[in-house]
Amino acid sequence: MVRFENVGLRYGMGPEVLQDLSFSIEPGSFQFLTGPSGAGKTTLMRLLLLSLRPTRGLISIFGQDASTLDKDAITSIRRRIGVVFQDFRLLDHLTTYENVALPLRVQNRAEDEYRNEVIELLRWVGLGDRMQVYPEVLSGGEKQRAAIARALIVRPELLLADEPTGNVDPTMARRIIRLFVELQRSGTSVVVATHDLGLMDQFDGARRLVLGDSRLHIYD
Repeated sequence: MVRFENVGLRYGMGPEVLQDLSFSIEPGSFQFLTGPSGAGKTTLMRLLLLSLRPTRGLISIFGQDASTLDKDAITSIRRRIGVVFQDFRLLDHLTTYENVALPLRVQNRAEDEYRNEVIELLRWVGLGDRMQVYPEVLSGGEKQRAAIARALIVRPELLLADEPTGNVDPTMARRIIRLFVELQRSGTSVVVATHDLGLMDQFDGARRLVLGDSRLHIYD
């Protein structure tokens, strides 16, 4: 599904912030991405999303060489990817329900086709009683859960989650990761960036991608 070959990234004339990244992400796999603060986890996520281009090396996603893709092709690929951003990126003029349903509306799906699905997912993440409120009245943890629901509602082929449990309590964090595991078992590839080693230890079978000193170390 994703392949990196000797990928490096630098900003301007500075030193490489990521060096010689070579790894692959198989369909239906689960991996935690970790490393110290500032190691480049978010930068690697942006490379996976194709919002950054490497300064050297090859990135292939869904069988296509990323360096050959035009704007329309990149947009098409991103529709197959679910993303949970650290800054949530909820739209202030939409309710929680409307924010989560937005990706389905963009696909021109009729509301009666997805309404129950959106409601069920919001209840799962503990927002069943917050569906009709706007983001300004949501807590940080509630915004995080709404962003996660929005990423999952389209059942993406690849899910990228950047610190998805950073604003929730430990019980909800485990519940969110279990939801990701269920998604992975249905065929989605999942990449979760986190610094929470304790949380990772609770889930066996996930590969660990560890960034350090600008390089990537892989532990199966």
